[in-house]
Amino acid sequence: MTTSRVSAARRREVLDALRRGTVPQSGLDLFAVGLDRFAPALDERITGTASGGAAFHAIRGEYGSGKTFFARWLAERAKRVGFATAEIQISETETPLHKLETVYRRLTERLTTATEPASALRAVVDGWFYTLEEEVDEAHPELIEDPGALEVAVENLLEERLRTVARTTPAFSAALRGYRKAVVAGDTATAESVIAWLGGQKSVAASARRTAGVRGDLDHFAALGFLQGLLTVLKDCGHPGLLVVLDEIETLQRVRGDVREKGLNALRQLLDEIDSGRFPGLFLVITGTPAFYDGQQGTQRLPPLAQRLATDFSTDPRFDSPRAVQLRLTGFDLQRLGELGRAVRDLYVGAARHPERTAARVDDAYIAELATAMTGRLGGRAGIAPRLFLRKLVADILDRVDEFEDFDPRTHYALTVSTAELTEVERNAAADSADEVELDLS
Repeated sequence: MTTSRVSAARRREVLDALRRGTVPQSGLDLFAVGLDRFAPALDERITGTASGGAAFHAIRGEYGSGKTFFARWLAERAKRVGFATAEIQISETETPLHKLETVYRRLTERLTTATEPASALRAVVDGWFYTLEEEVDEAHPELIEDPGALEVAVENLLEERLRTVARTTPAFSAALRGYRKAVVAGDTATAESVIAWLGGQKSVAASARRTAGVRGDLDHFAALGFLQGLLTVLKDCGHPGLLVVLDEIETLQRVRGDVREKGLNALRQLLDEIDSGRFPGLFLVITGTPAFYDGQQGTQRLPPLAQRLATDFSTDPRFDSPRAVQLRLTGFDLQRLGELGRAVRDLYVGAARHPERTAARVDDAYIAELATAMTGRLGGRAGIAPRLFLRKLVADILDRVDEFEDFDPRTHYALTVSTAELTEVERNAAADSADEVELDLS
C-alpha cells in the first residue's frame, strides 16, 4: 500500500503511538519491515482456520525483537478476512496462565473485530441473535405475525447450534437464553449482568444469574467450554475465526515452581485440545523469549510441551520455515533500522504541512546516521533500538522540521537519551555501552 492512499485517521493513529513510544494498535502493515517472508504461510493458516480448522504458532525472539509488533501485524491480517482477535498479556498477578477462567475473561474484555475496537462480546452476541432471527424469518415468514412463535423458533435454533457445546457446558447456552429473554423484555440491567457473566466476570448479581438459570462463577474447567461456545457464536454471525495472542508468556519463568508447572500444563492442555479438533476456528499464538522455549525454567520443564514446540534453529535464520511451529524473529540490524525509519518518514511526509521541506531535511542519509547513533547509545544493539529510534524520529525531528521553518536537525539537534525514557532492557543496554556516541551530522 502506498502511503499516499492511507487515511488521515489511520496515519494519525500510527504516528501518535510512535510519539508515545508504543506499538500502534493498527496500521502496522504501513511499516512492517522484514515480515513479508512470513505472510504467505500465515495467510494459509488464516484461510485454513476460517475453513473450520485450527492453528497454533509460537513466536520466538529476544526482548525488543518485535514480538508484540508481529502479533498485532498478524491480527490485522486476520481481521481483514473477518476474524475477531484478542491480545492477552500473561502476568503472574493479573492473568496467570494456569487460571484459564481468568484468561477467558481477559479474552472477552479484549475481544475486537474490524468494526468493534474493544470489548466486542455484546456486539458479537447481538449480531448472532440477529443472524438467527434472519434465518428463522427466511425459513418461516409466516411467524413474523406471531412474536411468541418467532421467539420459540429462535430459541430452538439456538439450541441446535449449541448442541455440541451444551453437552459439556450447558451454562453457556443457558446464559445466552437468559440474555435473549432479558433483551426482549427490555430489562437492560439484567441483560448487561448476564453478558458480563457470559464473559467470565465475577460478582454478577444473583438475581441476574437466577433469571438466566445459571449458578456461581466461571471456573477453570468450564472456561474451555465457554471458548468453544464463543467460537460457535462468532462463526454463525460472520466471523470465521478467532485469533488469540498470549503475549509475554515467558513471565512463567519468574513465578513459583508449582504455579509455573500449572501454567505450562495449561498451555499443553490448550495445544492438545486444538489438535483434537475441539476448537474449529481458533488460531492461537504465543510469544516468548528463547530462554522460555529452551531453558529449564520454561517449556523444557514439561517434556510433553517441549516436544510439541520443538523446532530446529541450527541453520542460518534465512532458511527458517515460516510453517514451523516456532517462528524466530531475529530483530533489527542497522540496515533494517534505516529501512524502518525511511518507511515512517514517508508515512509522515504524506500528512505533513510542509512535505517537501520535511523530506529534504530528514533524508535517507540523515536517517542512517540517526540509526547508527541510536544503536551506539544502546550498546550497539540495533535489535532493541526501534522503539526509541522511532520516538525520537517522529517527536523530536520530524515534528520540529514540519512546524519550524528554520529548524535543521543537522544544525539544531543533538541526540540525547535520558534514563527516564528507557525501558529496563534499553537501560541495561545503555549501561553496557563503553563509549558515548555523538550524533554529528554537520
